[in-house]
Amino acid sequence: MEYPAPLTRLIDELRRLPGVGPKSAQRIAFHLLRKTKQETTTLASAIDRLLDEIRLCSICNAFTDVEVCATCADTNRSDATICVIEEPANLSAVERTRDFRGRYHVLHGTLSPLQGIGPDELKIHGLIERIRGGAVQEVILATSPTVEGEATAVYLARILKPLGVRVTRIAMGVPVGSDLEYADEVTMSKALEGRREY
Repeated sequence: MEYPAPLTRLIDELRRLPGVGPKSAQRIAFHLLRKTKQETTTLASAIDRLLDEIRLCSICNAFTDVEVCATCADTNRSDATICVIEEPANLSAVERTRDFRGRYHVLHGTLSPLQGIGPDELKIHGLIERIRGGAVQEVILATSPTVEGEATAVYLARILKPLGVRVTRIAMGVPVGSDLEYADEVTMSKALEGRREY
């Protein structure tokens, strides 16, 4: 069926979102058509302000709306352990376990030579600087168990070990080929408990 041009544009834009197929995009678009002008304006405003107000934490690279994120500002966390994750969304997967009380470092991706993503495209330099600060004793590599995640973990282990820190990898309680973001808290907790020396 052919929809009016503004509706078609919205459906096309919604389909670009991860996990949103043609049917879901149509359902969302029609749902928005049933909302009031004020409700859709509020949504549009939140989306419009997102890139203006969200920034990367100056310490760990997580998303925040202030200079230092709440996790890095938390004085009850240990500076001795850093958990390295691929994306900001992975932070909540680890936090849901309620077992990890250290710090985080977000890489914003994984090594992927086929896509032109090398070490310079990841947020690795800040991690090295944090380790050179002297307080860090262990780095937990919590990258996803994909080919790219594993390659990134191997690369990081190779460059971090000479800095004198213990480098561990989360156990493979997380299903191979899946994203860390979707791991349940029990699986993530077991993966952290079963981490191994790299």
